[in-house]
Amino acid sequence: MSSFMEPIPLPSYIHYELLLQMLERKTMFAVNQKSPQQAQVHQLIITLRKALALQKQLEQSCERSNLAVEHRWSLNETNPI
Repeated sequence: MSSFMEPIPLPSYIHYELLLQMLERKTMFAVNQKSPQQAQVHQLIITLRKALALQKQLEQSCERSNLAVEHRWSLNETNPI
């Protein structure tokens, strides 16, 4: 068994940014003000911001434990053999 561990794959921050920009710039303005849908979009934005903060906490935890992290752009990335 090898002592070398593969880096822990995590989403690239750009994924969060893309979703947040879409929701904040487009979706929020497409729903009626003070509607249940606007409140739901707002909650979705809050949830995504929390997810990003939690990912950063995980990365800090990995760093403290000397575990490598690799930010991925897609599921289809291949690792060299």
